[in-house]
Amino acid sequence: MSTDKIEKKIVLKAPRSRVWRAIADAKEFGTWFRMELKGSFAPGARVRARSTEPGYEHVTGDITIEKVEPERLLSYRWHPYAIDPKVDYSGEPTTLVEFRLEEVAGGTELTVTESGFDRIPAARRAEAFRMNDQGWAEQLKRIERYVSA
Repeated sequence: MSTDKIEKKIVLKAPRSRVWRAIADAKEFGTWFRMELKGSFAPGARVRARSTEPGYEHVTGDITIEKVEPERLLSYRWHPYAIDPKVDYSGEPTTLVEFRLEEVAGGTELTVTESGFDRIPAARRAEAFRMNDQGWAEQLKRIERYVSA
């Protein structure tokens, strides 16, 4: 088992164009991901994020958009599990999050990969990996409900 990368897959019963909109439109993304986002998803853009997840409303941070390949790939960098308001995470390395879409029988396969955990400071690496592994499992359920609604 890799300690550097999380990968989750789900087949969504929705057209690729619908899934793409849910991922690539910052307002839609924020709705199912439970984040308030300031900015739009364009390569090089820095988007300010604030959690709307109950109990985590204090969590804020930046997402830097890496790639946008319509209906195929969206990727960004962020600081994983950066939830302590007393800690400045800006000096830490980021992880890379990739959303890949592929048409399959019955809908769209979404693969979410987050990599780069081995570069996170050792004191918080295992917890960031564990919490994000659980978090991505939940986020896939959320996007499934969102695009099916």
